[in-house]
Amino acid sequence: MALQIRAPQRQIVLRRAAVALLIGCWLCVSAFSYRLALPGRKLTFPGDHYSHPDFKTEWWYYTGHLRSESGKEYGYQVTFFRFGLRDKQSDMSSAPLFSELYMAHFALSEVGQKKFIFRERINRGYGGKAGAETDRYLVWNEDWKVEGDNERHLIQVGDRSTELRLLLHSLKRPVLHGKDGLSQKAEGGGRASYYYSLTRIQTSGELTLGGKKERVSGLTWMDHEFGSNQLGADQVGWDWFSIQLDNQNELMLYLMRRKDGSVDPYSSGSLVGSDGQSRHLTRADYQIEILERWKSPKSGATYPIKWRVRVPGEAVELEVTPVFPDQELITSRSTRVTYWEGAVRVRGKIRAQNVSGDGYVEMTGYAGKLNI
Repeated sequence: MALQIRAPQRQIVLRRAAVALLIGCWLCVSAFSYRLALPGRKLTFPGDHYSHPDFKTEWWYYTGHLRSESGKEYGYQVTFFRFGLRDKQSDMSSAPLFSELYMAHFALSEVGQKKFIFRERINRGYGGKAGAETDRYLVWNEDWKVEGDNERHLIQVGDRSTELRLLLHSLKRPVLHGKDGLSQKAEGGGRASYYYSLTRIQTSGELTLGGKKERVSGLTWMDHEFGSNQLGADQVGWDWFSIQLDNQNELMLYLMRRKDGSVDPYSSGSLVGSDGQSRHLTRADYQIEILERWKSPKSGATYPIKWRVRVPGEAVELEVTPVFPDQELITSRSTRVTYWEGAVRVRGKIRAQNVSGDGYVEMTGYAGKLNI
């Protein structure tokens, strides 16, 4: 005998079925787990320039120093971010719309004028407005983009009469930080990222500023990191240094800062020789002394603003000074993180030989605990 269901009962059954379906979809989506950065993965190129959507957080990060044909000097930062959202409860709405969030920052430091320009963008990975390819190197946010192959990249960013278009040619092979590219940031499995850099990139292109276009050239540093669970509960932020010296050496150092003001022992770095060979530096291998501080008139945060950097085992002693203090980014329309990211000058000695150079410093967590 067939079961007869009256109309009101049928509606109840249908509603219950719909609720069950929604709960099932929510369980499927919210149960998604991003991969952790763990030992055993080998970084390969150019494939690891591409996007890694199985990891929650990823960024492609360019900083550099440029000089125009008329002799003006500039520092620049271009960063593309990808944040995965597939493990969030809100993902039950629409997977294509809610699975990825893309942000981008573009900053320009006019050294002579001591002027800092900052632009930002944010878009869902939906409808082609922003994205990152997994089978080639192409990351974009509207008409901002970076693309290329293993050695040559193209950067194109700009708006409001400020545009930057650069061609980049890496002079050294990728440098893998940490242990074979696994950069541990805190105690515990997975509190790490896969991290490599192109530490010396020949750069040329065009800068349009206030409607006036000029040819520019210089050197760029590129970082690429991806992982899913880097910061520990007691960590508030980090200080990061990238330095390019005139003896063809490069230096990367970072300090992971804790709530109590101490530095996490998992902080580390890399020293790169003129031949491209790199040495991993543990926290015990280097010292960073703060010489001066600066208080931001915008955020009220107080930042270190001059440093002495030592690597005793390599007879390195450097002084690092910003080209000017006010290079703070308040990213209220994208990452909602206030941080300092600026061009610096470097001078000092390596093995009793005078050296000089340029670099970039990034400081997070001074205007409040970093919460990506």
